[in-house]
Formats: sequence, C-alpha cells, structure tokens
Amino acid sequence: MSNEKFDAIVVGAGPSGNAAAYTMAKAGLKVLQIERGEYPGSKNVQGAILYSNALEQIIPDFREDAPLERHIIEQRMWMMDDESFVGTHYRSDDYNKPPYNRYTIIRAQFDKWFSSKVREAGALLICETTVEELLLDGERVIGVRCDRLGGEVYADVVVLADGVNSTLARKAGFHGELDAGNVALAVKEILFLPEDVIQQRFNIKEDEGVVIELMGKVTEGMVGTGFLYTNKESLTIGVGCMLSDFKANPLRTKPYELLEKLKKHPSIAPMIEGGEMKEYCAHLIPEGGFNAVPRLYGPGWLIVGDSGGFVNAVHREGSNLAMTSGRLAGETVIAMKAAGQEPSAAHLKLYKDKMDESFVMKDLKKYRKLPEVLHSSPQFFTAYPELVNRAAKTFFTVDGVDKHSKEKEILGSFRSKRSLTGLVGDAFKIWRASR
Repeated sequence: MSNEKFDAIVVGAGPSGNAAAYTMAKAGLKVLQIERGEYPGSKNVQGAILYSNALEQIIPDFREDAPLERHIIEQRMWMMDDESFVGTHYRSDDYNKPPYNRYTIIRAQFDKWFSSKVREAGALLICETTVEELLLDGERVIGVRCDRLGGEVYADVVVLADGVNSTLARKAGFHGELDAGNVALAVKEILFLPEDVIQQRFNIKEDEGVVIELMGKVTEGMVGTGFLYTNKESLTIGVGCMLSDFKANPLRTKPYELLEKLKKHPSIAPMIEGGEMKEYCAHLIPEGGFNAVPRLYGPGWLIVGDSGGFVNAVHREGSNLAMTSGRLAGETVIAMKAAGQEPSAAHLKLYKDKMDESFVMKDLKKYRKLPEVLHSSPQFFTAYPELVNRAAKTFFTVDGVDKHSKEKEILGSFRSKRSLTGLVGDAFKIWRASR
C-alpha cells in the first residue's frame, strides 16, 4: 500500500466517509478508505434515523437492498414534566406511500451495507487501522501515516470523516480543542420487543414507524432532549445533554441515570415494558451549530460529517447533513481531477461554496443564534415544561370551577414563575433566534 498513490484517501467509514468514497470511486477515481473498527459500523451499535433524500442523491435505488427497519409515518413531540406530557402529533398517510421520506435503521447494519456499495464502486477499504497523523509537505496534506508496517500512504486529497472528536484535524492545527459547549453527550439503549407488540403499542402496521422527540424536565435543567423510536423488533431510546452542562456540575445526575429516569416516566414505561436491553452506547454529537463549524478545506484536505459539526440539533438531523457533505466533497475532488488542477486551497474552496449553497449551511445559519439562547435560558427546560403541563391539567380537569377562573389561574401561575416581561422576552428570544 505504501508504494501506491491514490487520488483520495478517506479517513472513516461512517455515513459521510462512505458518501465521499462512493461518490469518488463511482466516478473512476482511485480511492483508499481507512476504518479503525473491525468493520464499518462495528463501533455503532445504536439505532438512527435515515433521511432518504440525501442517500437518493448518492444511490438512487438504495431501497432495493439497504437494511431498513421501518418507514416513519408519525412524528410526536412531547414537553414533559415529572408525571405527564403535553405534546403534538403529526401522522399522514402521505408518509405511508413510497418513496418513503424517513426510515429507522440500525447503524451497524446500515454502515456495513453502505461500505459494501463503496467497495463495489471500486474503492479499497482497509479496516482495523488507525490513522495516527497526516503527512505534510509544508502546509499541504500529501497523505497519512497509519499504525501498521509500511503505514505511510500518499494521495492528492485526504478527506477527514473521522468523527466529532477528530484528533487528526487538531494535530494538524486545522482547528482547536473541542469546546464542551458545542458537543452533546448522548446515551442510547436498544430494547428488544416482539414485532407485534411494537405495532400494537404504537398503533402501526408492518414496516410503519413512529418517532417521539422528548424535551423538558427529563434533562433536569440541562440543554438537551430525549427520543424514542421504533425499529422492526426493537425500540431505540436515549437522552443527550450538552457536555458543558455535565462538566459544570459533576454532582448532577449522570447520563445513564437520566436515561433510567426517562425509562421510568409514567408516559414512557408502558411503551417499553418488557423490552430486553441488549445494546447500550454513549457517544458525542456536535451541536454547536453554524458558529462552531471549523474551516472545511485547505491544501490537500477536506472535512466532512461530524468532523465538520454538521448536525442540525433543532430538527434532530444528522445523517442527511453527513451524507450531503460527503457527496459534495467527493464531487469537488472529481471536478478538480477532471480539470487537471492541483489540490490547492483555491481549488478545493469549491467544496465550501457547494456547502454554502446547500440546505446544510442554510439551515445551520438559520438557527445560528439558538445555541446561545438555550445555554443562557434554563427555564425552557425547567419552568416552562412544568407550567405547560400544570396548565393542561388545570384546564382539562372538570371540578366545578368555571373556565374563566381556570384561565386566570393558569395566567397567574405563568406570571408567578416568569414575569410578564420575562414571558415576552423569552418568546422574542426564541422568535429572533429561529428567523
């Protein structure tokens, strides 16, 4: 391997790395992909959501053989206190008609399948190999050094798809240390249940699925959310909060304790009752948004996926941003090679231009002010969920009290926790940060 030179080396075999490697290999480029796991997906036991449009741009017929769990027909959003929730549901038969918009997947299976497509396209995959550092000629990246005999490998471009905690980019000085305020620590479990039990509990039929997004007191005042969604014969449940919140108060509830508390919530426990936990994982998610995106390109290198901070935390989207960034990076290298250009920063800037024109950066830019608002406003995760649930209980309880009096009681409870100025100010902050 050390005697060969490649058009591109892709470090990592997750959604973004596979998207980049597949795009370039499909166009006839000589591509090496390096994965430190035993096989692609071996480090990802958890379930996830797959957004089909992004994958259709890469493999249009992916539905023919991809390991998909259920297509999503219903989205629920719950605001929870300790005993109840107030929520919204959106369910549409339009989502029950192919081509389906979203699916639940098991990452270990999906990443392995995606990697098989990369190899079919002509890329060379090497697993159980760690890239220790980038090889530099001045400021230009010219290859990588791996932890194996003859481990120096050269390429025109190196695509970094090695995850949120990219040590390669830090070592090379492309960006600084990871900021705990820009990263969430999430814990997940997969609970196995019979297929018919899942369908009965969630009011769905074969291959139909439900996603529930959870916010409120489940995170105990920390910035974060929980989630529950249906796989074929299992449920994925989890909760994640900003790493900076965990660090700020080490005596706070630990991540796995938050998850256990969520599982015991009166609205959650009946849905997961009898589930056998066989898989558990914890992982970091980049949620700093637009302002936390590092430099994405330079002479001989590009950054994609979680390494670039491409997660839309507001809408809980990640895989589609990752695959889109990988595809656009691949297209940039293809265009550079077709034009006979050198892998200079000026030529690789096309990747940044493509990203800026895509939904990825447009969506991240739209919500660029929201992380700061949420970090400085714990009431959105404590007072408001409690107030909203108390208001719902007051309004829907029939106890001989007239409705006008109930409305006054509800308004009074809100003003006792948050002044009128505070209520208006909070509404304005959220409105302004979401424009």
